[in-house]
Amino acid sequence: MSCYFHRLGNDLFASTDYTRSNWDSEIQHGSPPLALLTKAIEEITAGGMRIGRLTLDILGAIPIAEMRVQARVERPGSRIALLSAEMSAERPDGPPRAVARVTAWALATSDTTDAATDRYPSLVEGPTAPLELHWKDATGYIESVQWRPQHDLSNGAKIYWMSPIANLVDDEPTTALERLAMVVDSANGIGAAIDPEEFIYMNTDTAVHLHRAPVGNDFGVRARGSIGPDGIGVTTAELFDRDGFIGTSAQTLLVQRR
Repeated sequence: MSCYFHRLGNDLFASTDYTRSNWDSEIQHGSPPLALLTKAIEEITAGGMRIGRLTLDILGAIPIAEMRVQARVERPGSRIALLSAEMSAERPDGPPRAVARVTAWALATSDTTDAATDRYPSLVEGPTAPLELHWKDATGYIESVQWRPQHDLSNGAKIYWMSPIANLVDDEPTTALERLAMVVDSANGIGAAIDPEEFIYMNTDTAVHLHRAPVGNDFGVRARGSIGPDGIGVTTAELFDRDGFIGTSAQTLLVQRR
């Protein structure tokens, strides 16, 4: 199976064609870096703790190149810990440049089954509608995901079911959280509120809050964008797996006329 990254060393990775963005074929889509940095964070998360929040900050254009990933514990704790991972791009003419960073809150788990609640009912996948994404014919990242748009809108929000069909790193095991990270950055494109023929609306970040750990390889995203009068927008989404509602995401957008 194809993958987003090949491991070259303990913390060095080569980006593949499947990381290519639909905005610009010379840079990466946000989801593969988010997933790789999530993997690095999960590898240093203490047992008995779960990631409750992931925030990706895109620090610059992420090239299709060799990437170095380093993770560390920012704030240790037995109940609450802050973890981070940073991706830097190798450059032939200078030192590596930081291009993306993920911070995550890890929290101690306990049995709260009797108090568990979901804000939204489960999202049931229906027949697949025609794919209307502006980039549906793009190559790269778009080819690494199975896109299943839904016919019905939900209060103006668009709904897609998505399943990654590429591995993250070679044939290494991929967790459900990493698989969610492989698709969640796409909420911006799914929930687009303006015409991509007239505007560019690139997200600077992706923040994911999860009240339940995701399971499986199929994820439903119900997304909707809001555009302000001064070139800044926000896309928010509700996230689902086959078992129900798992959390939310939010993205800040830079909006510019083409």
